[in-house]
Amino acid sequence: MLSKNQIKLISSLQQKKHRFANQLFFAEGVKVIQELVKSNFELEHLYTTKPDFDSISADKKTIISESELNKISALATPNTCLAVFKIPSEKKKVNSGLILALDSVRDPGNLGTILRLCDWFGIKQLLCSKETVDIFNPKVVQATMGSIARVNVNYIDLNAFISETKLPVFGTFMDGTNIYKTDLPQEGIIIMGNEANGISKDLEKLIQKRLTIPRFGDLQETESLNVATATAIILSEFSRRN
Repeated sequence: MLSKNQIKLISSLQQKKHRFANQLFFAEGVKVIQELVKSNFELEHLYTTKPDFDSISADKKTIISESELNKISALATPNTCLAVFKIPSEKKKVNSGLILALDSVRDPGNLGTILRLCDWFGIKQLLCSKETVDIFNPKVVQATMGSIARVNVNYIDLNAFISETKLPVFGTFMDGTNIYKTDLPQEGIIIMGNEANGISKDLEKLIQKRLTIPRFGDLQETESLNVATATAIILSEFSRRN
């Protein structure tokens, strides 16, 4: 059975301040948990409604009821398991190759999808401004489907980093150069902006090459693309060229 203190602790991890106070986060679902368990993430404890996960020792695993899982889950329809992990220390930034940077991306689903895209296209380094949603937000973890274990993520002062980098810096804008007609290098930093406001004005001044994804529809009335959708197109085109 779950104790009241366990329920209180796990439920509190839905909030960033409690995640960082306890240095813990949680993940839900068999696939996501399996991906994290086989990675370098350290398991604190697994709570499951089924006698599975044979590789996890008995002292790290508790069988619970569906009603107990409902009390700790962040999902509207809970899965069969929830696992609490320790938040790892940030790894050293990778300063070479193709790097993706996010400027104040706030939607957890977008960040989770972008992490999966980085994993898919082999982007090893994701840089996030400090205003970007927390990577250990349960909705982000869920949306990554395990890719959180394979992409290096750092939260930094993005303006300061871009000011000092020697890599070419690309940004996405409505009035940029057509990405399909632009020479794209193997190394560089691609900046994707906030869902509502795009790239901040201060950061915009530091961008060397403005890119755009052209609209092909006859009416040309769509205002913009979702940031995760735009990221998919941008990474696909950089990968195709290189």
